[in-house]
Amino acid sequence: MTLTPTRPGADERALADLQHTHGRALLQFLLGLTYGDRQRAEDLLQETMVRAWQHPEAFEGPYESMRPWLFTVGRRLAIDARRSRLARPAEVSDNVLESTPAPGDLTERSAAALDVRQAVRALSPEHRDVLVQIYFHGLSVHEAASTLGIPAGTVKSRSHYALRALSRKLPGYRAAPPCGRPT
Repeated sequence: MTLTPTRPGADERALADLQHTHGRALLQFLLGLTYGDRQRAEDLLQETMVRAWQHPEAFEGPYESMRPWLFTVGRRLAIDARRSRLARPAEVSDNVLESTPAPGDLTERSAAALDVRQAVRALSPEHRDVLVQIYFHGLSVHEAASTLGIPAGTVKSRSHYALRALSRKLPGYRAAPPCGRPT
């Protein structure tokens, strides 16, 4: 099959034959490369056919079928398109802003922070020290144990009892059950 741009009717027929013979298989291949995005796959199929029309010399090679050439061109186009999308920053639409929760009332947040501070001050110094290390300084159990000079099991025990004490002092607060068991 030869595409020759000098004969307007012949190259269009040859391209139509090429599309008819290999189009469905190429589209399925491109659907796989685009993770099922039919619109992108169809765009890539169309661009592959344009490349075939632009490069009639490819059809004069020693190939039995043009399918491998078409699949190679389609795969390279898909790779280029993906790299191009990844190089650009992600687009942000108004939908993201609409789904973002509005900041809460600062008065309520301030009151809650005061309640938490008051409840933490009411804890024993040992329980308070463990919670400060784990929750306010972000240390792990082992890091908190090392900092406080106590065993890791003691840190776990004190944090458990400190959280239980806070749950009694803070309205609306409920500690997560340990290890998925109900409290």
